[in-house]
Amino acid sequence: MVGKSEYDTMKYVIKARIEIDGVVEKSDVVGAIFGQTEGLLGEELDLRELQKTGRIGRIRVNLETRGGKSTGTIIVPSSLDRIETAILAATLETVDRVGPCTARVTLEKIEDVREEKRKRIVERAVEILRKWEEEVVPESQEITEQVMRAVRTGELIRYGPEGLPAGPNIDDADTIIVVEGRADVINLLKHGFRNVIAVEGTNIPKTIIELSRKKNVIAFVDGDRGGELILKELLQVADIDYIARAPPGREVEELTRKEIVKALRSKLPVEQFTVERRKEELKKIQPVKVRVEEQKAVREEVKVKVPEQILRGIDEVRGKGEAIIYGNGFKVIKRTSVGELAETLQKLDNVRAIVFDGVITQRLVDVAGEKGVEYIIGAVRRGVTKCPVDLSVLTFEEVG
Repeated sequence: MVGKSEYDTMKYVIKARIEIDGVVEKSDVVGAIFGQTEGLLGEELDLRELQKTGRIGRIRVNLETRGGKSTGTIIVPSSLDRIETAILAATLETVDRVGPCTARVTLEKIEDVREEKRKRIVERAVEILRKWEEEVVPESQEITEQVMRAVRTGELIRYGPEGLPAGPNIDDADTIIVVEGRADVINLLKHGFRNVIAVEGTNIPKTIIELSRKKNVIAFVDGDRGGELILKELLQVADIDYIARAPPGREVEELTRKEIVKALRSKLPVEQFTVERRKEELKKIQPVKVRVEEQKAVREEVKVKVPEQILRGIDEVRGKGEAIIYGNGFKVIKRTSVGELAETLQKLDNVRAIVFDGVITQRLVDVAGEKGVEYIIGAVRRGVTKCPVDLSVLTFEEVG
């Protein structure tokens, strides 16, 4: 790397890759660069003259030798203007020999040292503003809040081909927060959450779907019917890990920092959220006052929702290491061993249910979800953290 003193005086850094068909030393490469470019561009752009006058820095070469060949990098600091620096970079690529060996030089990039300085200035300025806000006197609090709102709004970017409203840390963060609209993004930015992005409607953008496959995703939606619709669509097309909701009847865009933090801390894994929602739905259909016998009947009714022919399949596979695959009308379309179940499932269409004497894994749940399966019933469940909303994952004990 170029030393700090050279960065202080240089504007650009040329970085090139060199490949040599032979074993050479660093000094051989430097000598070849000076020798083969001498007189090529006249005195004004002669490397030796440029170095004497300080318009380029010391040429650095890093080499590695393997199998009788040498490869490495060439680094040239430059205080020339953009055009002259580009000419100099192109000149390096004309070097085709190092001593008796053939060589190839390829430009990798030209770094703008000033741009790096600008980034550091911006980062430091933001740090100063944040510290300044913490130390501000109470009488200036209202003014400070107005300034910080402007700063946060200034951090709003447009992300992806759809130009989705987002914070500046989407690419850098391992976890992102997906909200409904632009106002939600601005509110979270105002309170220091910079890893946030909006879907902007119930039609989930492709950018959100692709991000969900690479990052941990928290879906943070309003506590109303609109939030429910957004959440339902997200769970169907994106790989959501956690779900957080604003308090009932409230919107994310109007929450205070304390309310936002509380909602995010109370987030639920998708599988747990699905279970809790089913419990709530069950409560709604039960009478306000029921006898113990009636409560048992309600539980029995929930289990009976699994088709009877599937329940009979449990006894057929239990202890045998076998699997039964059901199609339309819950008719048996395939019997196979547990070891071949996943591969067999991928080859079949119109699968409605699976009963097998084995372990329900995340991989099997993922394949079943892609196939539109409604029921998976196995001996035990292990390592399943995410499950499609329309897929019931049960063990023998849960339906027995």
